[in-house]
Amino acid sequence: MKFSVLSDSLEKMEKTSKRLELTGILVELLKKTPNEIIAKVIYLIQGKLKPNFEGVELGIAEKLVIRAISKSAGVTIKKIEDDYNDGGDLGITVSNILKQKTQTTFSAETITLERVYETLLKISTLQGKGSQDMKIKYISSLLNDATPEESKFILKILLGTMRLGVAENTVMDALAIAFTNSKENRELVENAYNVSSDLGKVSEVLAQDGLDGLLKFNVSLFSPIRPMLADRVKSEEEAVKRIENEFAAEYKLDGERVQIHIQDDKVILFSRSLENITNYYPDIVEKISDTINADNGIFEAEIVAINANTGNFLPFQELMHRRRKHKLDQAITNYPITVNFFDILYHNGNELLNYSYNERRKNLEDVIKENEFAKLIPMSIVNNTTDISDVLENSINSGCEGLMLKVLNANYRAGSRGSNWLKLKREYQNELGDSLDLVVVGAFFGRGRRTGKYGTLLLSTYDSENDSFPTICKVGTGFTDENLDQLFQILSNKVILKKNPRVESSIESDIWFEPELVLEVVASEITLSPIHKTGLNLIRKDTGFALRFPKFTGKIRTEKLAEDASCPEEVSALYKNQNKTG
Repeated sequence: MKFSVLSDSLEKMEKTSKRLELTGILVELLKKTPNEIIAKVIYLIQGKLKPNFEGVELGIAEKLVIRAISKSAGVTIKKIEDDYNDGGDLGITVSNILKQKTQTTFSAETITLERVYETLLKISTLQGKGSQDMKIKYISSLLNDATPEESKFILKILLGTMRLGVAENTVMDALAIAFTNSKENRELVENAYNVSSDLGKVSEVLAQDGLDGLLKFNVSLFSPIRPMLADRVKSEEEAVKRIENEFAAEYKLDGERVQIHIQDDKVILFSRSLENITNYYPDIVEKISDTINADNGIFEAEIVAINANTGNFLPFQELMHRRRKHKLDQAITNYPITVNFFDILYHNGNELLNYSYNERRKNLEDVIKENEFAKLIPMSIVNNTTDISDVLENSINSGCEGLMLKVLNANYRAGSRGSNWLKLKREYQNELGDSLDLVVVGAFFGRGRRTGKYGTLLLSTYDSENDSFPTICKVGTGFTDENLDQLFQILSNKVILKKNPRVESSIESDIWFEPELVLEVVASEITLSPIHKTGLNLIRKDTGFALRFPKFTGKIRTEKLAEDASCPEEVSALYKNQNKTG
């Protein structure tokens, strides 16, 4: 297939911020795509080459791309850098330069999507001596044959700057419409994605085998399952109201959620966001076989850093020392961990997603051999507020941050959030009584000691129904100088030229970001707002929710996807608990 078919569609997507239009453009593209390359198209429109858990990254620096443009277009590096500084987008820069270039060759090949994909895949594998020169050679070869428009998107994919606002939900809608002629079949697409975490594979099977193919998707070792998520509750009373019968109360640890896949001597760890994090925890790989009494299995656990002398739990942020590229051995020594198991999803060839919580917990207790390194998360059966309060107090006294409350007869609903799991956290010292996980979507430049940094951040919730990020507040307090430096470094890689189409905001930021980074925030209360869009019209017409006196807690939730952030329904529940009538 000609790459121009994809680049023409991407050009159209760039010009709209309306989800229905994005979906329609994507549907037409999918209908034009041969079945054998449908997976490649799905990956490329998401700016990737493989599903996230395979860890294939291009890792191309702007300076290297500029050298490749110079070689291909025959213009100076300074000319390219000047144009780039003016426009702020290297894809647009190369497009403009190639449009101005006098065509001196008539032998350029028509560039295919297959060639672009395979070349990018080769680039992702290059390492070591001479790899930079080879990358430049491969990039230049593509640019030599590509049109200006094609070159723009080749570079955007290379640099990870293709900000189309096309989320997973939009892709799933388009797949259902394109291959089943009905959005009603979206649930089957999502079910297949929930157990495979691979939209490329889902699209390939759907295109070739239709709905029957989707029904054959099963849990598979070393292909992560999208995690089940919990709703928040503010109080013991609310929890009992939400779950009428007795239920399980597990300690909620302040660590990193991990999905552990094991088969014989092979062990792979996946984060909550489905990233392969095995390299950060070699001690788990080394010791896990002494803990698990099974030939194979998929387990969920919480990794928690501990004080080497006392054995006490340490805050989540201490685990981030394990994410260093260098001196990992030292970090492992300085920040020992425990692995705390709370669920089992697959065991000795049997899929357990449809087993009840009770059945899975019993299975887990039979399989896990506890020791100093690996433990079962403490669990009690409760059915009233007094029981919950007692377990909550014990949890907090043990260094945990609250409870996870789980319906005993509920199965595991991969990729979904609901009342079968509830999260009850310790109360913060503020009137709101809970924290919110919010997504950074914009920023305002700072003054004084914050000059040259982002002084205030614009934050949003995630609305799953509309697949959007409606704003809820601006936050400028709670940041240390170290926080400001760290956030500036992280967010500088997420800058986009215009507001992402999924962001709903009536506020104009000085700068916009791709909605990816999640921060934990507390506030004094939730108020009604004619400006912010979270929960628009839920309480009053043309009015949303806002946070009063929001404050950053210091926690950057790197383990969470933007789609895992707090939702408008959570905010609405917290608002109503304040006894506001609107």
